[in-house]
Amino acid sequence: MNSAIRRIAISTGGGDAPGLNAVIHAVVKAAHQRQWECFGIREGFNGILRPDRYPQDGIIPLSTQMVEQISHLGGTILGTTNHGNPLHYPTTMPDGSVQECDRTPDIHRALREHQIDALICIGGDGTLTIANALHEQGLRVIGVPKTIDNDLDKTFTTFGFDTAVAFATECVDRLHSTASAHQRIMVVEVMGRYAGWIALHSGLASHAHAILLPEIPYDSTKLSDFLIAREQAGHHYSIVLAAEGATTIQGQREVQQAASAGYVERLGGIGEQLAHKLQASTGKEARAVVLGHLLRGGSPTAFDRVSALRFGAAAVRALEQDMSGVMVALAFPNVNYVPLAEVAGRMKAVPADSDTLQTARDLGICLGD
Repeated sequence: MNSAIRRIAISTGGGDAPGLNAVIHAVVKAAHQRQWECFGIREGFNGILRPDRYPQDGIIPLSTQMVEQISHLGGTILGTTNHGNPLHYPTTMPDGSVQECDRTPDIHRALREHQIDALICIGGDGTLTIANALHEQGLRVIGVPKTIDNDLDKTFTTFGFDTAVAFATECVDRLHSTASAHQRIMVVEVMGRYAGWIALHSGLASHAHAILLPEIPYDSTKLSDFLIAREQAGHHYSIVLAAEGATTIQGQREVQQAASAGYVERLGGIGEQLAHKLQASTGKEARAVVLGHLLRGGSPTAFDRVSALRFGAAAVRALEQDMSGVMVALAFPNVNYVPLAEVAGRMKAVPADSDTLQTARDLGICLGD
């Protein structure tokens, strides 16, 4: 056993994803096997950066009893946030202006005060970029990949993705019957930010007729022509699955809120925009369905639970083996470790030569190009 470690902390940052609680469960249980104490940081790093919100301390002890029955639950018992990056923390200046400041020294100080020896950061690209910065500043850090978008590099998949795809597939399965009954075009908008993994996999699984991805700029005229041809061939309804970050051939994507201090760009709106356009161009009634945050909630699938448990236990083993600055990655049939520096700030898009993408083309699915 590594005598240098007595206490570790866990942080869950970014958007929530099914499986977060399973990682927490595994970390606490595995740490307990090594006689390490576990603590949880509330809401990403807000438990440290916003002490006014936590009068009883933003860093809380985690016992094995607290995590015994949480692996099947969605969300995270620690809470999470995708605002307030400590590397660029929005801070109000004396003159009332808002500037971004580096508040990582506050994180180091709080962990020292709680005698925390190491940190396990569970999150997506933003969280892991923070984790890498903390590692480079001398903190002992292990990253765990989490995002329903599956857009993290160096890992086969992230936990939360399988659950999101399964739920999106179930929703589109249901929409087939109502679209057929009314002979409508249904445009289904799904999350994924700038990567099309959710749209591609759920679109294939649910037999969508068209799939729009950020990686393949779409031509709305070609999409309309495809849907009209389906109608003329006797197929009187169509399902169009659109990733929220899908981009037109003119380079336009739908944005609900522009990026600002402490906030990233918020995508969304392609479903309604496309439904109006397709109704006008095809003459068929079109409706939009936005699955949105429904993809984040609910109980994780068995695959995501097992992946999350494996990630959590592997993170503890990494600390025991004196590792730092690495992310646990899924590389079938095992997990391995990759440097956070090779993951931070990088996005895994759907490759143009993807077999899954080629499968969609072989099945006659329209990709808008």
